[in-house]
Amino acid sequence: MQIAIISDTHMPRGGRRLPSDCLDRLGAADLIVHAGDLCTPALLRELEAINPVVAVRGNVDDRQLQRLLPETAVLPLPGGPEVVVVHDGGPARGRVVRLQGRFPTADAVIFGHSHLPLHERAGDGFQIFNPGSPTERRRAPAHTMGLAKDAGGRIEFELVELR
Repeated sequence: MQIAIISDTHMPRGGRRLPSDCLDRLGAADLIVHAGDLCTPALLRELEAINPVVAVRGNVDDRQLQRLLPETAVLPLPGGPEVVVVHDGGPARGRVVRLQGRFPTADAVIFGHSHLPLHERAGDGFQIFNPGSPTERRRAPAHTMGLAKDAGGRIEFELVELR
């Protein structure tokens, strides 16, 4: 299973659009994950027209999305690793330990909020992954997104720099 991961798109805002190479990867995936801050249901509907979507609410999502989307989701990976999605992973210091303690049965946690791409592993194989943002990089050096695949009971993440 190929998973395309985005977060913090903050759309619509002005003429902002998802980059074409991001759209290509979303279309090639089996599942799209959005780790919050879509902003309005319009982007959720756009993504759902491309592929199945698992999304969580973010801190700037409008009231309709706040009611529609859960705070936490688990990816539907039958017989595979348990991957949890949340928006805010909390402060950088101690994040891996804190998220592992919050989700003790998870193999990985996908999160957003900071707009800073990150892939970090604990010594026992637990992973955290932030895809950054395809539309609003802020302090990140580039617009980014993530890809993941279920590799025989393990989840493998890849950070993708968008053109």
